[in-house]
Amino acid sequence: MSILFSPFTLCGLTLKNRVVMAPMTRARALNDIPDDLTVLYYRQRAGAGLIVSEGVPVSIQGRGYLFNPGLYNQEQVEGWKRVTRAVHEEGGKIFAQLWHVGRVSHTTLQPDGGAPVSSSHKLAANSLAYAYNEEHEPGQIQASAPRALSTEEIPGITNDFVQAARKAMEAGFDGVEIHGANGYLFEQFINPTVNDRTDHYGGSIQNRIRLLLETIDAVAQEVGRAKVGVRISPFGRLFDMAPFDDEAQTWVEVARGIQQRDIAYVHLSDQLTIGAEGMPDGFARSFRETFRGTLIAAGGFDRKSAERALESGELDLIAFGRPFIANPDLVERMKNGWPLATPDRSTFYGSSGKKGYVDYPVYESVE
Repeated sequence: MSILFSPFTLCGLTLKNRVVMAPMTRARALNDIPDDLTVLYYRQRAGAGLIVSEGVPVSIQGRGYLFNPGLYNQEQVEGWKRVTRAVHEEGGKIFAQLWHVGRVSHTTLQPDGGAPVSSSHKLAANSLAYAYNEEHEPGQIQASAPRALSTEEIPGITNDFVQAARKAMEAGFDGVEIHGANGYLFEQFINPTVNDRTDHYGGSIQNRIRLLLETIDAVAQEVGRAKVGVRISPFGRLFDMAPFDDEAQTWVEVARGIQQRDIAYVHLSDQLTIGAEGMPDGFARSFRETFRGTLIAAGGFDRKSAERALESGELDLIAFGRPFIANPDLVERMKNGWPLATPDRSTFYGSSGKKGYVDYPVYESVE
C-alpha cells in the first residue's frame, strides 16, 4: 500500500489515510450557520483521513467574509453538530479551524459598523474582504482601515478562541486548528511591517509571537493539547504581508514555542503556488529540526510529490485544497489513478446554492 493511503495515529486519533482536506473558505452558509448543503459538502469529502473545516470565525469581530459559519452562538453549534455527525458516519475525522481575520475585514461586517481590529492602524493595501458593497450586494470589497487593539483588549481575543474551542467540542469536532496563517490576525502581530506596537506584544520576536503562543496555551488548557493544531505560513505574502529582516529567525522561534507546547500538529501553508516566493534554502530543515512533532503541509501537492515527502520523513500528512473542490472522491481518484476534474473558479465563493459546491460527481458517475 502507498504510504499516502496508510493509516496514521494523530495523538491517539486514528486517521484512515494521510490525506488531509485543507481548510477552504466557500462563503455558502446563509446567516453564518451550517445548513443542509454544508452537511452534504463535508460528508462527500469524508474520504480524507482528516478534514480541517473552512475558517470558522470565533466572533462577529473576527469575520472578514459573508456567509461563513462561525462558532460564537448556539445555532451555529447545532448546525456544526450535523456536519461532524455526517463526517463521523463516513469514517472521517474533522478539526474546526478557528479564525480571526483581524484587519482583513470591512465595517459592514463589524459590530455596530466599527473598524476592524489589528496590531496597528495600518491598512491592508490591495486586500479584499467579502462584504456588502454600496448597492448592498455581496462581493469582494477593499478591506477597511483598522484600529489597533489596546493592550487591555487582547486577552479578550484569546478568550474568544477559548470559547469557540469549547463550542467546537460541544459540536462534536475531534479537535481545533488555530489559524495563524495567511495574513490574518496572528500574522499581523508576528510581522513587524504591520506591528508597530510598543507594549509587550510588539518589538522583539518573543513579543510579536506572544499572542499566538498565549492563545495556543489557553485553548490547549480548555480542550487538551492533543486536540489542538496550528496553521502558519512562513514567508507568506497574502494580504499585504511584506518581507522583514529576521523573518527566518522569527518562524524558527514560532516552531520552538510550538514544540515546547507539545500540541497535535503544525500545518504549514506554502504560498508558492499562488505567486509568493518560496521558503529560502535551509529554512525547512531548520524548522523541522526545531519542531519535531506531526507536520502537515499544503501547497500544490499531487500523489507523487506527496508520497516523496512522506517517504523522506519530511512530512507526516499531506493537505490538498482545491483538488477537493471538484473531486469529492479525491482519495479514491488518486488511489486508482483516475483523472481529476477541474473546479470552476467562478463558483469558489458565494451563496450560489449547489452549483460548484455539492454538484461535482464522483468518478464512477462520469464514465
